Amino acid sequence: MNKVNQQVKSGMRSAYMFTMGCLLMFCNFAQAEDLLKSCRVDGFAQQVRCGEIQRALNPDEPTGKKISVHFIVLPAQDKNKAPDPVFLLAGGPGQSAISVASWIQIVFEKLQRRHDLVFVDQRGTGKSAPLKCAENNNLEGIGDDDYSVKQALKCQTQLEKLPYGDLRFYTTTIAMQDLDAVRAALNYSKIDLIGVSYGTRAALEYQRLFPNQVRRSVLDGVVQPDQMIEDDDLQTALNNLFKDCSQDARCQKAYPTLQQNWKSLLAGLPQTAVLTHPRMGTQIKANVTRNDILSWVTQIIYSPVNSAGLPEAIAQAGKGNFNPLLALSGAGSLPNPGSVAMGMHFSVVCSEEYDRILQASKPASDNDFGDMHNREYRNVCQKWPRGKVPVGFYSVPVSATPVLLLSGGIDPVTPPWHAEKIVKELGPNARHIILEHAGHGVLQQSCLTDVTTNFINAKTDLEAINVDARCVTQIPRPSVWIAPSIKQTSPAEAP
Repeated sequence: MNKVNQQVKSGMRSAYMFTMGCLLMFCNFAQAEDLLKSCRVDGFAQQVRCGEIQRALNPDEPTGKKISVHFIVLPAQDKNKAPDPVFLLAGGPGQSAISVASWIQIVFEKLQRRHDLVFVDQRGTGKSAPLKCAENNNLEGIGDDDYSVKQALKCQTQLEKLPYGDLRFYTTTIAMQDLDAVRAALNYSKIDLIGVSYGTRAALEYQRLFPNQVRRSVLDGVVQPDQMIEDDDLQTALNNLFKDCSQDARCQKAYPTLQQNWKSLLAGLPQTAVLTHPRMGTQIKANVTRNDILSWVTQIIYSPVNSAGLPEAIAQAGKGNFNPLLALSGAGSLPNPGSVAMGMHFSVVCSEEYDRILQASKPASDNDFGDMHNREYRNVCQKWPRGKVPVGFYSVPVSATPVLLLSGGIDPVTPPWHAEKIVKELGPNARHIILEHAGHGVLQQSCLTDVTTNFINAKTDLEAINVDARCVTQIPRPSVWIAPSIKQTSPAEAP
C-alpha cells in the first residue's frame, strides 16, 4: 500500500511539474507577445509588430543609464511555422534594419512563409539611440578635401550632448549582446542570421559570443573583423573595369584609351568647373580636386550598372564636364532608407579599426586612391571616443553550424578574397558562392534568394551545407553605356 501511495504521489508530482512547465512556457510566450504591439512602419501597407527593450548604455553599469533598443517582427505566414526566426543584420555600419525591412521582406517572401523575420535597429541607428549627423545634399564641400573630417568632428560635438551621447558604447560586441537580449525577450531558442556587408561582421561576432543560439548563418559581402574599406581593393575593381573594356569590342572602339584618359584626368586636377546639382538643377562654380573625383568614382563602382556609364563619364570629365561623374555617384540625392547614421558609423570604425588597421595603413605606389579613405578615417578617429574591443573579436572560431558566404566577383569593398579567408577559419561547415560579375551585395542576383531560403529550410546541417546551387548562373557585366554621338560599327558592317 505504501508503495502504491508513493507511486501516486510520484505521479502527482510529475503531473504538477509538467503542468507548471507548460504554464511557464505559456507565461514566457505571453511575455514575448506583450512586448509586441501593432504599429505602422514606413514601407509597409499594413501594420507590423513592433517592440523595444531597455538596455544599459554601459554594460558594466547595468543599473545606470538606459537606452531603448527597437525591433519589429514580421510573423511567419504558415500555421506550421518553424521555431527558428531569421534575424536580418543591416550594413553600414550605421544602417537601420527597420528602415530597410520592407525591401528585405520582398526579397525573402518565401522565407517568411515558415519563419518569423526580425529586424533590430542596432544601437546608434534608427530609433535605438540614433547617432545621426547632418547629411550633405547640396554639394557642399566640393574642393575642400578636409570637409568630411570637419563635418564629422562637428557632429561628434553635437552627439556628445545627447543623453546617450557617450560614443564609446556603440561597438559591435555590445550591439550583439543587445541582439541576444532581444532573442531572449522574444523567447526564441535558436535563430538564423542573415548579414549584409557590415552586417556580416556583426553576424560573425554574434556567433562568436553566442554559438549555441545560432542555427544557420548567411553572410553576403563579407567584412572581416579586422578589415575596413581598402584602397587597394577599390583600385583592383577599377583596373578590372578598364581591362574588361579593353576586351569588349564595343567599349574598346568607343573608348580605346580609357585608362590613359583616366590617368590624364587625375593629372589635370584640381580644375575649376561649373557643376549642376543632379536633383535640383542649380549650378555652382567649384574647384574640383583629385579627392572629389576619387570619392565619386568610389560610389560609382559599388554598382556594376552605374559602372557601365563610367567610361563615358571619364571621357566627359576629360573635356571639363564633371556632371556625369557627379550624377552617377549619387551626390545630392535625398536621404533614403539605407542611409547611414554616421555617428554610429564612426563609433564602430574608430573603436574596432583605428588601433589595428588605420594607423598601420600605407599607400601603394601604383594605387590611384593612395590611402585616401584610411587617411580620412585616421583624422576623425584621432579625436573620436573609442570603446573597448575584446581581443577575441578579431578571431573567427570554427563554426559548429552551417554558414553560407556570398560574394560578388567585382565587388570593390568586399571582394571574394575576404570571404575566402573567413571560410578557412570557419571550417568545414562553411561554403562560399561567388557571382563573378556582381558587385557589392548579391542576394538579389540570379537565384541566390532561393538558394538562401533552401539553405535555411534544409532539414539537416548536411543538407544545408550541400544545398543545390546549380541554378546560380554567372550573369555578364552590364554592357557599357556608349554616348549616341559615338558611331558604332554594326555586326553587318564589321569586316
